[in-house]
Amino acid sequence: GGEDARRTASAAAFTFMSTTAGHQPGFEEALRALFASDRARFDQETQDWPADVRAIVHEIAAPAFASPADV
Repeated sequence: GGEDARRTASAAAFTFMSTTAGHQPGFEEALRALFASDRARFDQETQDWPADVRAIVHEIAAPAFASPADV
């Protein structure tokens, strides 16, 4: 279901972020934004991360920001 997909995406993004970006600026705020489903703040907090890490985490996290009807 939609909510399960959102939770799964959030958990996967959390795991990836924790192992690859835990030392990046804005990491904790990015996590807060992820779990609050605040895409704009998430994008802002991750904008200074290395492009490859940012691209992967945004791809993994994308379903976490979808509306429940879209997932």
